[in-house]
Amino acid sequence: MSRKVIRTSKAPAPVGPYNQAIAASGQMIFVAGQIPLDPNTGVIIGEGNVTKQTEQVMANLEAILKEAGGTFEDVVKTTVFLADMNDFAAMNGVYAKYFLEDTAPARACVQVSRLPKDVLVEIDCIAAI
Repeated sequence: MSRKVIRTSKAPAPVGPYNQAIAASGQMIFVAGQIPLDPNTGVIIGEGNVTKQTEQVMANLEAILKEAGGTFEDVVKTTVFLADMNDFAAMNGVYAKYFLEDTAPARACVQVSRLPKDVLVEIDCIAAI
C-alpha cells in the first residue's frame, strides 16, 4: 500500500487529528459504521458516556481492520457521526490516541439527529492495505 499525506496552505488547516487529504493505492477496505456494541453480548458500552462509547467504537474498528489484514495506519478516511456536537472534544480526545496528527486520515465529522440504538457516536472508515 502506498499512502501520501496531502497538505496545502490554500485550504483551511485541520483542527484535529486528521489531514486535508490522503492519496492512497492498494486494496481498499470499506468498514461499515461502528457503534459501541460489545461484540460478545451486543450490549451498548458506556451508556450516556461519549468517551467510553468512542473507545468501544475504535476497538470494533480495530478488530475489523485486523481481520482484513490492516491497522489504523492503513486508514485513509473516516467519518464521525455524533448525536451532539458538544461531544466533539471528548470524542476527539479518544480518536487522537489512534491516529498521529502528522499521518492521520482525512475525516468528516457531523452531528446527526439520531444514531442506531440511540448511541452517542458512530464511526466508519476506509483503509488501503
